[in-house]
Amino acid sequence: MKKLRKIIEIDEELCNGCGQCVPDCAEGSLQIIDGKARLVADKLCDGLGACLGSCPTGALKIVERLTEEFDEKAVEIFLAEKKKQEKESAHSRPSARLKILQPASSCQAANEPSAVTGSALSHWPVQIRLIPPSAPFLENCDLLVAADCTAIAYAGIQQNFIKGRVVMMGCPKFDDQPFYVDRFSKIFKTCKLNSLAILIMEVPCCGSMVQIIKKALENSGAEIKIRQVVVSAHGNIIEDKTW
Repeated sequence: MKKLRKIIEIDEELCNGCGQCVPDCAEGSLQIIDGKARLVADKLCDGLGACLGSCPTGALKIVERLTEEFDEKAVEIFLAEKKKQEKESAHSRPSARLKILQPASSCQAANEPSAVTGSALSHWPVQIRLIPPSAPFLENCDLLVAADCTAIAYAGIQQNFIKGRVVMMGCPKFDDQPFYVDRFSKIFKTCKLNSLAILIMEVPCCGSMVQIIKKALENSGAEIKIRQVVVSAHGNIIEDKTW
């Protein structure tokens, strides 16, 4: 039954698809689809506006219109199904099998035909959604959380960031941000990290990765000093700060 109630409205012209609103929607009703924030279903939005403050362009607002009633049970089913799909997807892929690798030593790298590209990677997989909080290489590690595009834009990522670190990569714009928040919340709560670095691009959508980490830290209650590095599209480091 439809009723007059408050609900989120998204201005598509103002929305830049950064995804910063997604982690703040506890019901999962906001998702980035085709590069824009979308309301998955009216009945999944409670209309309280917890997502409003995180939108940098003011594309979100609360309106009052005739629509479906908020359905808390539907939210529970939706979130449970989402988690189930993520879990099944991760377990069904061969790349989901955890592997501890031996990074190439300086001598080995020198003997390779492409010596400058000797991999410093110490584990597999690297995608955020494929690494469970129970992965043995996470315990007492120096963790690097990197946006996917940084591996292409920054030429020195292997030696300057991946070497000596466990790396988790993903795209905060196109991937499941609530899932990311949940994944990092569990990691921060259960794994004793030595350090945490975030490597992102200068584009607005990459700022969501910082918001994801902040939300996960808040959820976990962990206190970790964060190094935040921003790379330009030309491959230069334009910001390097600690918070």
